[in-house]
Amino acid sequence: MTLQKPLKVRQNPLGFERFGRETEVVACREGMGLGIGGGMAQRGTFAEAQRSDVLVLAMSPGRRHITKPVCDITTALRKERMQVSVLVLNSGAGTPPDAPSATRGMGPNFGITEREVQQLRTAKLLILHHGNIRSHVVYKVRTILRYVDLPAMVICQAPVDFEDFAKVGVKTRYVMPKEEDIATAGTVVGIVSGVIRGQACPKAKLNEILSVIKPLLEEHNIR
Repeated sequence: MTLQKPLKVRQNPLGFERFGRETEVVACREGMGLGIGGGMAQRGTFAEAQRSDVLVLAMSPGRRHITKPVCDITTALRKERMQVSVLVLNSGAGTPPDAPSATRGMGPNFGITEREVQQLRTAKLLILHHGNIRSHVVYKVRTILRYVDLPAMVICQAPVDFEDFAKVGVKTRYVMPKEEDIATAGTVVGIVSGVIRGQACPKAKLNEILSVIKPLLEEHNIR
Protein backbone atom coordinates (compact mmCIF):
# COMPACT_ATOMS: atom_id res chain seq x y z
CA MET A 1 0.00 0.00 0.00
CA THR A 2 1.31 3.44 -0.93
CA LEU A 3 0.27 6.57 0.91
CA GLN A 4 1.15 10.22 0.57
CA LYS A 5 1.11 12.70 3.43
CA PRO A 6 0.53 16.30 2.27
CA LEU A 7 2.92 19.03 3.29
CA LYS A 8 1.86 21.47 5.99
CA VAL A 9 1.07 24.99 4.79
CA ARG A 10 1.19 28.41 6.33
CA GLN A 11 -0.40 31.60 5.09
CA ASN A 12 1.51 34.78 4.33
CA PRO A 13 0.55 38.02 2.55
CA LEU A 14 1.55 36.51 -0.79
CA GLY A 15 -0.52 33.35 -0.36
CA PHE A 16 0.28 29.86 0.88
CA GLU A 17 3.80 28.57 1.36
CA ARG A 18 4.81 24.95 1.88
CA PHE A 19 7.16 23.90 4.63
CA GLY A 20 8.13 20.73 6.49
CA ARG A 21 8.76 17.23 5.16
CA GLU A 22 6.86 15.14 2.67
CA THR A 23 6.40 11.56 3.88
CA GLU A 24 6.09 8.60 1.52
CA VAL A 25 5.16 5.06 2.55
CA VAL A 26 5.88 2.29 0.06
CA ALA A 27 5.42 -1.47 0.25
CA CYS A 28 8.96 -2.56 -0.49
CA ARG A 29 9.71 -6.19 0.32
CA GLU A 30 8.97 -9.41 -1.52
CA GLY A 31 10.94 -11.34 1.11
CA MET A 32 13.47 -10.86 3.89
CA GLY A 33 15.85 -7.96 3.24
CA LEU A 34 19.58 -8.33 2.69
CA GLY A 35 21.96 -6.56 5.05
CA ILE A 36 24.81 -6.55 2.52
CA GLY A 37 22.71 -4.51 0.14
CA GLY A 38 22.22 -1.68 2.58
CA GLY A 39 18.88 -3.16 3.64
CA MET A 40 17.71 -3.50 0.04
CA ALA A 41 14.78 -5.82 -0.58
CA GLN A 42 15.16 -9.29 -2.07
CA ARG A 43 14.69 -10.31 -5.69
CA GLY A 44 11.14 -10.01 -7.01
CA THR A 45 10.32 -6.90 -4.97
CA PHE A 46 8.25 -4.17 -6.63
CA ALA A 47 8.10 -1.02 -4.49
CA GLU A 48 5.49 1.11 -6.23
CA ALA A 49 5.22 4.84 -5.59
CA GLN A 50 1.92 6.71 -5.55
CA ARG A 51 2.51 7.83 -9.12
CA SER A 52 4.63 5.72 -11.43
CA ASP A 53 6.72 8.57 -12.81
CA VAL A 54 10.21 7.06 -12.48
CA LEU A 55 11.07 3.39 -11.98
CA VAL A 56 14.54 2.27 -10.88
CA LEU A 57 15.45 -1.25 -11.99
CA ALA A 58 17.89 -3.02 -9.64
CA MET A 59 19.99 -6.11 -10.28
CA SER A 60 19.22 -9.21 -8.26
CA PRO A 61 21.00 -9.13 -4.87
CA GLY A 62 23.79 -11.68 -4.50
CA ARG A 63 27.48 -12.14 -3.78
CA ARG A 64 28.54 -10.05 -6.79
CA HIS A 65 25.42 -8.15 -7.79
CA ILE A 66 25.06 -5.70 -4.92
CA THR A 67 22.12 -3.32 -5.14
CA LYS A 68 23.34 -0.83 -2.53
CA PRO A 69 23.77 2.19 -4.87
CA VAL A 70 20.05 1.92 -5.68
CA CYS A 71 19.16 2.88 -2.10
CA ASP A 72 21.25 6.06 -2.31
CA ILE A 73 19.92 6.95 -5.75
CA THR A 74 16.24 6.51 -4.88
CA THR A 75 16.66 8.46 -1.63
CA ALA A 76 18.26 11.37 -3.52
CA LEU A 77 15.48 11.38 -6.12
CA ARG A 78 12.74 11.28 -3.49
CA LYS A 79 14.35 14.20 -1.66
CA GLU A 80 13.78 16.12 -4.90
CA ARG A 81 10.09 15.13 -4.60
CA MET A 82 10.19 12.70 -7.50
CA GLN A 83 7.79 9.76 -7.41
CA VAL A 84 10.16 6.78 -7.65
CA SER A 85 9.27 3.08 -7.78
CA VAL A 86 11.84 0.26 -7.50
CA LEU A 87 11.84 -3.18 -9.12
CA VAL A 88 14.39 -5.85 -8.16
CA LEU A 89 14.73 -8.46 -10.92
CA ASN A 90 14.39 -12.16 -10.20
CA SER A 91 17.16 -13.05 -12.68
CA GLY A 92 19.30 -9.92 -12.84
CA ALA A 93 22.70 -11.63 -12.73
CA GLY A 94 24.68 -12.92 -15.71
CA THR A 95 24.03 -12.14 -19.38
CA PRO A 96 21.09 -12.77 -21.74
CA PRO A 97 21.04 -16.07 -23.68
CA ASP A 98 21.25 -14.19 -27.00
CA ALA A 99 24.50 -12.40 -26.06
CA PRO A 100 27.68 -13.62 -27.82
CA SER A 101 29.13 -16.78 -26.27
CA ALA A 102 32.39 -15.01 -25.39
CA THR A 103 30.36 -12.53 -23.33
CA ARG A 104 28.20 -15.12 -21.54
CA GLY A 105 30.91 -17.33 -20.11
CA MET A 106 29.79 -20.01 -17.63
CA GLY A 107 27.67 -17.79 -15.37
CA PRO A 108 23.88 -17.59 -14.96
CA ASN A 109 21.51 -16.31 -17.65
CA PHE A 110 20.00 -12.86 -17.28
CA GLY A 111 16.29 -12.72 -18.00
CA ILE A 112 13.10 -10.75 -17.52
CA THR A 113 9.62 -12.17 -16.96
CA GLU A 114 6.28 -11.08 -18.43
CA ARG A 115 5.23 -9.86 -14.98
CA GLU A 116 8.37 -7.70 -14.72
CA VAL A 117 7.77 -6.30 -18.21
CA GLN A 118 4.25 -5.25 -17.20
CA GLN A 119 5.61 -3.64 -14.02
CA LEU A 120 8.21 -1.70 -16.02
CA ARG A 121 5.53 -0.46 -18.41
CA THR A 122 3.71 1.32 -15.58
CA ALA A 123 6.47 3.98 -15.48
CA LYS A 124 7.14 7.01 -17.66
CA LEU A 125 10.94 6.97 -17.33
CA LEU A 126 13.24 4.05 -16.45
CA ILE A 127 16.53 4.15 -14.57
CA LEU A 128 18.48 0.94 -15.25
CA HIS A 129 21.22 0.16 -12.72
CA HIS A 130 23.94 -2.24 -13.89
CA GLY A 131 27.48 -3.30 -13.02
CA ASN A 132 31.10 -3.22 -14.11
CA ILE A 133 31.29 -5.36 -17.27
CA ARG A 134 30.58 -3.29 -20.37
CA SER A 135 29.36 -6.16 -22.53
CA HIS A 136 26.99 -7.33 -19.79
CA VAL A 137 25.56 -3.82 -19.45
CA VAL A 138 24.79 -3.27 -23.14
CA TYR A 139 23.20 -6.69 -23.70
CA LYS A 140 21.11 -6.49 -20.53
CA VAL A 141 19.82 -3.08 -21.55
CA ARG A 142 19.01 -4.43 -25.02
CA THR A 143 16.98 -7.26 -23.50
CA ILE A 144 15.01 -4.93 -21.22
CA LEU A 145 14.26 -2.27 -23.85
CA ARG A 146 13.30 -4.88 -26.43
CA TYR A 147 10.01 -5.30 -24.55
CA VAL A 148 9.53 -1.83 -23.03
CA ASP A 149 8.92 1.22 -25.22
CA LEU A 150 10.08 3.88 -22.75
CA PRO A 151 12.96 6.35 -22.38
CA ALA A 152 15.68 4.91 -20.13
CA MET A 153 18.63 6.31 -18.23
CA VAL A 154 21.51 3.88 -17.59
CA ILE A 155 23.53 4.07 -14.35
CA CYS A 156 26.48 1.68 -14.12
CA GLN A 157 30.07 1.24 -12.97
CA ALA A 158 31.51 0.36 -16.39
CA PRO A 159 32.52 3.20 -18.74
CA VAL A 160 29.95 3.09 -21.56
CA ASP A 161 28.66 5.56 -24.13
CA PHE A 162 25.75 5.82 -26.56
CA GLU A 163 27.80 4.27 -29.35
CA ASP A 164 28.34 1.08 -27.30
CA PHE A 165 24.57 0.60 -27.11
CA ALA A 166 23.93 1.49 -30.75
CA LYS A 167 26.47 -1.14 -31.88
CA VAL A 168 24.26 -3.92 -30.45
CA GLY A 169 21.00 -2.51 -31.82
CA VAL A 170 19.86 -0.33 -28.90
CA LYS A 171 18.19 2.93 -29.90
CA THR A 172 19.81 5.92 -28.19
CA ARG A 173 19.22 9.64 -28.01
CA TYR A 174 22.36 10.60 -29.94
CA VAL A 175 23.45 7.52 -31.93
CA MET A 176 21.02 5.26 -33.77
CA PRO A 177 21.67 1.78 -35.20
CA LYS A 178 20.93 1.14 -38.86
CA GLU A 179 17.21 0.69 -39.45
CA GLU A 180 17.59 -3.04 -40.09
CA ASP A 181 19.69 -3.49 -36.93
CA ILE A 182 17.31 -1.85 -34.44
CA ALA A 183 16.55 -4.39 -31.70
CA THR A 184 14.70 -2.32 -29.10
CA ALA A 185 11.42 -0.50 -28.66
CA GLY A 186 12.77 1.71 -25.86
CA THR A 187 15.55 4.30 -26.09
CA VAL A 188 18.59 5.10 -23.95
CA VAL A 189 18.35 8.85 -23.30
CA GLY A 190 20.96 9.33 -20.56
CA ILE A 191 24.05 7.64 -19.11
CA VAL A 192 25.92 8.07 -15.83
CA SER A 193 28.90 5.72 -15.39
CA GLY A 194 31.41 5.35 -12.57
CA VAL A 195 28.79 4.47 -9.92
CA ILE A 196 30.64 1.78 -7.97
CA ARG A 197 28.70 -1.37 -7.23
CA GLY A 198 28.33 -2.27 -3.56
CA GLN A 199 29.43 1.12 -2.24
CA ALA A 200 27.59 4.23 -1.12
CA CYS A 201 27.05 6.63 -4.02
CA PRO A 202 29.09 9.82 -3.38
CA LYS A 203 27.43 13.22 -3.42
CA ALA A 204 29.19 14.22 -6.64
CA LYS A 205 27.70 11.22 -8.49
CA LEU A 206 24.25 11.84 -7.04
CA ASN A 207 24.47 15.43 -8.29
CA GLU A 208 25.50 14.16 -11.73
CA ILE A 209 22.52 11.78 -11.78
CA LEU A 210 20.16 14.61 -10.83
CA SER A 211 21.66 16.88 -13.49
CA VAL A 212 20.86 14.25 -16.14
CA ILE A 213 17.41 13.22 -14.95
CA LYS A 214 15.88 16.65 -14.30
CA PRO A 215 15.99 17.77 -17.97
CA LEU A 216 14.56 14.36 -18.96
CA LEU A 217 11.60 14.85 -16.62
CA GLU A 218 10.86 18.22 -18.22
CA GLU A 219 11.33 16.87 -21.74
CA HIS A 220 8.86 14.02 -21.17
CA ASN A 221 6.39 16.13 -19.16
CA ILE A 222 6.87 14.11 -15.99
CA ARG A 223 5.83 15.57 -12.57
